[in-house]
Amino acid sequence: MKLNLKVWRQSGPKAPGALESYSLDGVSSDSSFLEMIDMLNEQLITTGKEPIAFAHDCREGICGSCSMMINGQAHGPWKATATCQLHMRAFKDGDTITVEPWRATAFPVVKDLVVDRSAFDRIIQAGGFVSVNTGGARDANEILIGKEVLDEAMDAAACIGCGACVAACPNASASLFTGAKIAHLGALPQGQPERDRRALFMVETMDLEGFGHCTLAGECMEACPKEISIDVIKTMNRDYIMATARRQEPKAASAGAG
Repeated sequence: MKLNLKVWRQSGPKAPGALESYSLDGVSSDSSFLEMIDMLNEQLITTGKEPIAFAHDCREGICGSCSMMINGQAHGPWKATATCQLHMRAFKDGDTITVEPWRATAFPVVKDLVVDRSAFDRIIQAGGFVSVNTGGARDANEILIGKEVLDEAMDAAACIGCGACVAACPNASASLFTGAKIAHLGALPQGQPERDRRALFMVETMDLEGFGHCTLAGECMEACPKEISIDVIKTMNRDYIMATARRQEPKAASAGAG
């Protein structure tokens, strides 16, 4: 395959960026999209040019670091697929492919196709955990969990934090990511003691990080490589509203006593 590539190049966070055009020949339709980028980088290095910076790790659709906008679609044209799982047979010989980084204020560009997604880490640090004594392996079955509850929790836990939901959302909202983390732990008995605190802290941190507000456009669910349901946003909103009401109850009681 011969391809015409337009790739976003940006030397640093404060530097101006622009699309640069490249021509690449001899691409196998069986190669992955990241292997195609590897091939392009080899060509650039051979000709004395700087290779394209892009994030990757597992290349198995697990880590979520291979975040790219491909022809305006997060992770490319295949549904339920991370960029590393996208193969070049999704394109035709002679195609022009535009490759860009995630576009969101909360995801500043580090270099070329690499963005800083540490805002997600700070949302997790705010409440995406449980504080329990885990015990030993023999204690694993002490708390029985029904299959329906377990399925709900595991579906939400499938989120890999890639940021496709933010990139696809017209408002750059992180509600699908945050909702998945809240719904995952909120469905389990181990997550109940900190449920209110988790919803309050994670949602408020999400807002402080500069993500946009959710208007339920649904683009996040369509772009998610793990097909996380938009229902997790409903769970997040419910937990946040209830936690906010309970946080205000003691103040109201004190005012009435005075």
